[in-house]
Order: sequence, then C-alpha cells, then structure tokens
Amino acid sequence: MEVAIDLLKKIEDSYKTFSKGQKRIANYVCDNYDKAVNLTAARLGSIVGVSESTVVRFATELGFKGYPQFQKALEEIVKNRLNSIQRMTLTNDRVDEADVLDSVLRGDYENIKQTLEEIKKDEFNRAVSTISSAQRIYIVGGRSSEVLVRFFYYYLNYIFDNVKMVSSNSFAESLEDVHRIGEKDVIIGISFPRYSMDTVRVMEYSRKRGAVGIALTDSAASPMVEYAQCNLFAQSNMASIADSLVAPLSVINALITALSLKNKENVVDTMRTLETIWEEYGVYKTPLEDEE
Repeated sequence: MEVAIDLLKKIEDSYKTFSKGQKRIANYVCDNYDKAVNLTAARLGSIVGVSESTVVRFATELGFKGYPQFQKALEEIVKNRLNSIQRMTLTNDRVDEADVLDSVLRGDYENIKQTLEEIKKDEFNRAVSTISSAQRIYIVGGRSSEVLVRFFYYYLNYIFDNVKMVSSNSFAESLEDVHRIGEKDVIIGISFPRYSMDTVRVMEYSRKRGAVGIALTDSAASPMVEYAQCNLFAQSNMASIADSLVAPLSVINALITALSLKNKENVVDTMRTLETIWEEYGVYKTPLEDEE
C-alpha cells in the first residue's frame, strides 16, 4: 500500500512542475487508476493526447526505471484501494474548498458520462432477461452499497412478487437468507470500492449453489466479477471518504425501467391496485389539498 500512496503523493507533489502533456497524464491516472493499470504506454498516450515517449518520461520523472515499474505501482492501488483517511488527504490536495459543489457535481457528471460510454448494452439486456425469468430474485450489498440495494428492492417489488433483500447485518444472517438459493434463481450483487467482503462471499456461496450472478460494480478488477455471469460496470470515482453512487443509481434506474417495460401488464395491474389502496387510506397528500 505504501508504494501506491507514494505514487499518488509524488504525482500531487510534482504536478506544478509537469508540462501540459504530463498534467493530462497525471489527471487521467489519478482519476482512472483502475483503467490506467491495464493500458500500454502507447494506449495511455493516445487516450490523453500525448506521445508514447511522453508517457515513458512521465514515469521516469516520478522515479521509476520505466513504464512497467510504474504500472506495478498502479496495480498496488487497484489491489488495495485507498482507505478513508488517504482519500481525505487526496481530497484536501485536489479540491478547492471554495469550489466543492462545482467539483463534486462535475465529478458525478463525468461518472455518468463515462458509464454511458463504456457499459455493455448486451450485458445490460442479458441482465434484464435473466432477472425477468428467474424463479427468485435476491439482492445483496453491504456498507454504502446498502442504500442502492434498498432502492432497487423497493421498486422491484412493484414488478415481481419473488424478490428478497439479503440481510447486511452479519455474514451469518446473509447466508441464512440465501440458503435455499438454486439454479433457477438470480442474485444481484452490488459493491463498489472499498468492496464488502461479506457481499463477495455471499456471491461466492450463491455461485456454488448454481445461481446466476449479476454484479453491479466498478470494473473488471472488482472481486465481484469472479462470481457473476453478467457484469454491469458503473463509475464511482471520488477522491473522498464517500464514493459517488450517482452512476450506479442511474444504471439501477435503467434496469427498473427496462424490467417495467418488459413486464408491463403485471406492473399496470399492481399499480392500479396500489393506487386504490393509497387513495382509500390517504397514503399521499398532494400540494393542492388545503387544510380545513
């Protein structure tokens, strides 16, 4: 981990001395180290608009013998990620406190834009078909991803009557919730850096039981990928104590919409029944209803 942190700190400390081209490399590497780790020097240069030799010089100026050694340092970042204290340190270095709102909203915008450009539509369509045809649908995700799980679960219940949210209170309770999972079932695992080990282990158990796994995660480097037959990647880059979950939530919204359209008749019947119940019991209050 120290190698990884030293690399990011070196980039931050040397940033003002870099040429324009080197600054473009630095910005891309800091924001996309999980992608940069798999890029050749030529490919990285092509993405940011500089020559291969500029990328190699960038690595050597940071104290590495060559580009392969620089990639090794990036691999350490991907393997270990950053803890909350280290993320906060990077945030302090890179974000102007007077410009936080602009920086965060632009970051969220870039996450959605990049997700839209890179997500595989055939994987998305396969996920929709798999969920629709499953005997039972399980959703699992711990830590900060739990908010995504609860949102997804809430709306899936309007579409299907066979949805189960796996407990995130403890690994033992999680296993109890999925102990009947089988080959006709699907489990949707949601996890982003730093990955929840309990979520990964539930996905592993479900794979052993023959269930189809769908992972909503950030990249092919995620440990979730090993236990899923279908992977949906969404960007969650944020150099802070909190990752951005805007892009993952957008992917979930797209899944809900696609599943609603695919199961339109059931959804219409369900909503018609619920609207009657909501009106009868005064569940909602419209702005036009004045107090007597």
